[in-house]
Amino acid sequence: MIDLVIIGGSAASCSAAIYATRRQLNFRMITQNIGGEVALSGVVNNWPGIIDIQGFELADQFAKHVRSYGVKIEEGWYVENIVPTKNYQVVVAKNPAGKVEKLQTKAVIIGTGIHPKKLSVPSEERLDHKGVTSCTVCDGPLYKGKVTVTVGSGNSALESALMLAEIAKPAYIISKFPDTPETQGGFPKGEKILIDKLKAHKNIKIIYAAKTLEITGDKKVEGIKYQDAIGVHTLAVDGVMVHVGAIPNSGFAGPVAKNKQGEIFVDTKCHTTVPGIFAAGDVTDIPHKQIVIAAGQGVIAALEAIGYINTWMP
Repeated sequence: MIDLVIIGGSAASCSAAIYATRRQLNFRMITQNIGGEVALSGVVNNWPGIIDIQGFELADQFAKHVRSYGVKIEEGWYVENIVPTKNYQVVVAKNPAGKVEKLQTKAVIIGTGIHPKKLSVPSEERLDHKGVTSCTVCDGPLYKGKVTVTVGSGNSALESALMLAEIAKPAYIISKFPDTPETQGGFPKGEKILIDKLKAHKNIKIIYAAKTLEITGDKKVEGIKYQDAIGVHTLAVDGVMVHVGAIPNSGFAGPVAKNKQGEIFVDTKCHTTVPGIFAAGDVTDIPHKQIVIAAGQGVIAALEAIGYINTWMP
C-alpha cells in the first residue's frame, strides 16, 4: 500500500508531485508523456514571472523541478482503470511492453489533461502527418514559404495562425463564426489581444462563417473544401492545422462522475465523487483551461489528498 498515485504529466500533475514530495509521501507519478498540451503550445507569455517561453521549454522546466526532488517520473505508462476497493484504490496501469501493474494506494490524483479534437471530415485520418496536424508548434516549421490553413476559432487556433503568418505564404484561418460584434469578430472564445494581432497581420487571410467539408489530396494534403453562405469552395493549401477544441483524457476514470463532455466533476477542493480520488487541471469541469489555473489546482488536489491520507484508517 502506498500513499498516493499521481496520474498524468501535466502542469497540474507536476505541481501535485512537488507538494507530495515536500510532504515526504510515498507516491508514484505515472504518465504517458510529460507536459501534455503545455508541451504542444507555442509561445507562453501568461505564466507569471516568465515573460516569454516556448511551451515545450516550460513543460521541461516542470519536469526538471519535479525530478530535482529525486522523484522518478514513470513515462510511457497508460492507466487502464481505477478500481475503488474498500477504503483504498487500485490503479491498473500498463507500459508499452504490455506489462501490467496494479498499484494499491490510499489516494489518487488525476491530472491527465486533454487531447485535440478532430474535424471528422473525409481524408483527415488518411492524411494525418501528411499535411494534417493538430500541433502547429511541432509541424509548423515544415511549411516555410508554403500555404497553410488553420481551422478553429479559439486561442490555440489564433496562436497557430499567428505563428504560421511568420513563415507561410499566406496563412489562412477558417472560423465557423461570422465577423460580428456578438462573436467577438468571429472568435468568441479567443483573447482580445490575439484577435487584434490576427486581424492586423498582413499575411493572414481570414475566412468567416465557414464549415470545413473535406481535406483533399492523394499522398499528401493538396487542399481543403469548405462551405459558406455563397457555396462550396476549394482552397489549395499544403498544410491543414486542426485546432477545434479538445477532449478530456478521462476515459480510464470509470468510478468518478463526469459531464457529457467527459470532464470530471470536482468541487472547489478538487474532490471527485469518489472519496480518495482527486482531479485537477484541464481534465476537470473548471470553466477556464489555463496553465496557471491547472498548476494551482494541482496544489489544491495535493493538499487535500495529504489531508485525506493523514486521516486514512486501514
